[in-house]
Amino acid sequence: MKIWEKGNKLNELVEKFTIGKDRELDIYLAKVDIIGTLAHIRMLEKIGLLKKNELKKLIKELNLIYNLVQNSEFKIEKGVEDIHSQIEILLTKKLGDIGKKIHSGRSRNDQVLLDIRLFAREQILEIVKLIRFFFTTLLSQSEKYKNYLLPGYTHLQLAMPSSFGLWFGAYAESLIDDTILLQAAYKIINQNPLGSAAGYGSSFPLNRTMTSELLGFENLNYNVIYAQMGRGKTEKTVAFALSSIGATLGKLAMDVCLFLNQNFDFISFPEELTTGSSIMPHKKNPDVFELIRAKGNKLQALPNEISMITVNLPSGYHRDFQLLKEAFFPAFEDIKSCLILANLMINNIKIKEDILNDDKYLFIFSVEELNREVLKGIPFREAYKKIADEIKNGTFKPTKIIHHTHEGSIGNLCTDKIENKMDNVIKAFDFKQTEKAINNLFLEI
Repeated sequence: MKIWEKGNKLNELVEKFTIGKDRELDIYLAKVDIIGTLAHIRMLEKIGLLKKNELKKLIKELNLIYNLVQNSEFKIEKGVEDIHSQIEILLTKKLGDIGKKIHSGRSRNDQVLLDIRLFAREQILEIVKLIRFFFTTLLSQSEKYKNYLLPGYTHLQLAMPSSFGLWFGAYAESLIDDTILLQAAYKIINQNPLGSAAGYGSSFPLNRTMTSELLGFENLNYNVIYAQMGRGKTEKTVAFALSSIGATLGKLAMDVCLFLNQNFDFISFPEELTTGSSIMPHKKNPDVFELIRAKGNKLQALPNEISMITVNLPSGYHRDFQLLKEAFFPAFEDIKSCLILANLMINNIKIKEDILNDDKYLFIFSVEELNREVLKGIPFREAYKKIADEIKNGTFKPTKIIHHTHEGSIGNLCTDKIENKMDNVIKAFDFKQTEKAINNLFLEI
């Protein structure tokens, strides 16, 4: 059954091609489609398109369908085109003509756009929680290992002393900026498109402000054409934020793969967290981080993939948007799994002590010695030449004492300030207001 059918049978090849993976991917939208419908029917009752007793029956049945979704018992039946059709069929089977009234004042265009925004908003909440959890682990490790030195590199050449405190803290602070980008995406999508219908509004006296409040949106997209233009833009905006998190995780993963290499030998992991080789008994492979690196790179490609599908489309709805689901929906599972596994691994990392005592790292202290000379009053260029000559003639003997005190350096990690930055970013999301609004939708009247 298709809610747009007019009595003519569609060619089977055309049907299969145009439906694509909708039935499979629409399961992602089951919960939020019910939530959007709950808000829409409450508004329909308010403007006189539903009777109070009809609304009461619909809310009761939608609650039952929602429970099926929550218990993984909901499915889109064979021959049913999408999630919207399936829910309408279930309501119509149970309530007759009352079930057919839920689509009044809606198009599948604004219905899908609303679903995608509600879905992305819910996913962002889950991602922020996982980021905060991983952020806490990184800061904890930063404090725990702040006095454990390791080499810092530029051009992949030995450069200056670093520390595990700095290294862990760097990725913690990177996650703050990623969360700010996620917050910007959240603010853009936290606007109600429902009521834009097919992109040109409706002759029904819809109350779009009411549905915005019922769904916990911060605002609404007022212009109905622009609301419909949000399809594609919504996915791309969120994808940019996900790609930023992917970049942070990918860089961390690459560092770990290098540090675990025997030629670096800075870290290790319990055997149950690494994999082996089918022919080399000694191997401990960082498969988890290699996959995090690959998934991070895949996430960085997502905004471009979305752009290439939507870049030459004029305003209004186009079926091209259907393909965005195939990359967009699974991306959330990828980012969440990466954050969970990265947290597990970093929480169980083993750090090697006294790395810089090895003579191969001798010259890494050259800048420390140079600065000591400058602090004695020797001009910088003269001090630079002095240390360079000592290195050249083999007389360089550093004290290997590190004394960094400025903000964000080895000796002053500013962990508390970094944590405060993250707390302020997360507070600005105001998830509680949205959660309260959604919970109220399920209350029977």
